[in-house]
Formats: sequence, C-alpha cells, structure tokens
Amino acid sequence: MKPDTHLTEPSDIALEDVHPCANCGARPLGVCADLKGHELQHMACNSETVAVEAGQALFHEGDPNPFVFNVVEGAVKLYRLLPDGRRQITGFLFQGDFLGLGSRGLSTVTAEALTPLQACRFKRGDFDQLLNAMPALEHRLVSLAGDELMAAQEQIVLLGRKTAKERLASFLIRLGERQQQLGGEQHHVVLPMTRLDIADYLGLTIETVSRVMTQLKTSGLIRLLPANDIEITDPDRLRALAEGAA
Repeated sequence: MKPDTHLTEPSDIALEDVHPCANCGARPLGVCADLKGHELQHMACNSETVAVEAGQALFHEGDPNPFVFNVVEGAVKLYRLLPDGRRQITGFLFQGDFLGLGSRGLSTVTAEALTPLQACRFKRGDFDQLLNAMPALEHRLVSLAGDELMAAQEQIVLLGRKTAKERLASFLIRLGERQQQLGGEQHHVVLPMTRLDIADYLGLTIETVSRVMTQLKTSGLIRLLPANDIEITDPDRLRALAEGAA
C-alpha cells in the first residue's frame, strides 16, 4: 500500500527502514533500476501495491485505464480479442516489466495474471510528474521502450517468415534468456503459460505446438520436465533452428 511517509532529504533517509524498494527483486530490471535514495522514496510515495490471483486481470481491453504498472512478482499475458472471438496474445511480461504506458485512452489489450501477481501501480498523472522530476527515470523508460520495440520487430519476423519449429525454438530461447536474467537456472525454462497461450502468441494451433514440442524432444533438443518445465538439452542446435540456420 502507499506508504504514509513524507519526503525527506537523502541524508536523512535510511531507505531500508522506510520502504521495501531497496530489497525489491524487480528493481534491477525495472524502471527504477537507476534511482537512488530520495528518488526511490519519491517513487514509493506515489505508488501502491496491488495483488491479483492467477486468471484475474489488471485491466481489460476497451476499459478506461488511468494507471500504469510495474510487475514486482509473477507473470502476465497481454491479449486482444478479434470480433469473431479469436484471441491474439501480444506478449508475456515478467518481474521488472512495465505496462500500461501506451494506453492513454481506452486499454488496447487485456492484462491477465498467469500466476499470483504483485505489481506497483501508479496513477498516470503522478507517473508523468515523476518522469518530469527525475531524468534517470525518463532515460531508463526510453531504454526499456527501445528494447520493447526491438522485441516487437523480432515478433513480426517470427510471425511473418518463420516455420512452426523456428517459432517455438525462438520462443523457448528468448524465454529462457529472460528467466536467466531473473536468476533462473541456465537452460531450464519454466512455462507459466499453457500450450494454448503459446499457440495464440506464435500464431499456431495448440495441436501444432504439441506436435512440434514432441519433435524437438525426439530430436534431442529439449527434455519435457514435470510441472510444465522444459530443459534445453542442446542449446546450440536449438538456437541455430531459431535463427533458421539448422
């Protein structure tokens, strides 16, 4: 919840005694990564913590959304529904990811928790003021936006040119790299999403995703583990396949 603490000069603050931002696992990869002392305190005073269960939405497509969010724990899927009811998942977000900034009118996507989720929520106007007051925050957000643009360009290539095998290989490689950034085990991929979610993200059918998973397993590229986890047993070959070089 929003801390009831007035702003103080940096020399008067022991951050660890004021707010859990200092020990937040999302901070190294989040928008607040470059903030120090009183800047983190200022962020804390303008945010509140929200928690939702798996399957619940932070916001829905078409609804007014006066907030922006930073994911502290858990995973989120973003999706849009076509008029005929088909679903296109546009992305998966994890600890440290930021969402909601582009939707200044009605929300263009639904953001649904894949796992129990905790996020910092900011009123959009308050966050705009934080950006104006803290250049480090603005620079960090621009950097993250650049990374997001590159990911969107990769997704266009994936959907437009890659085969089903190449799409799934690319997905597993990218997801594994992201989870390793968060402290996960190398070559061990946790899938918080269902195979249907993966299919709707990669532009495939669930039957195709299941068939390709089996093919990758039979080829010795991956091993299917309990609890929907995957071990990448031949990362070099899987990466070559993802890049169309296999």
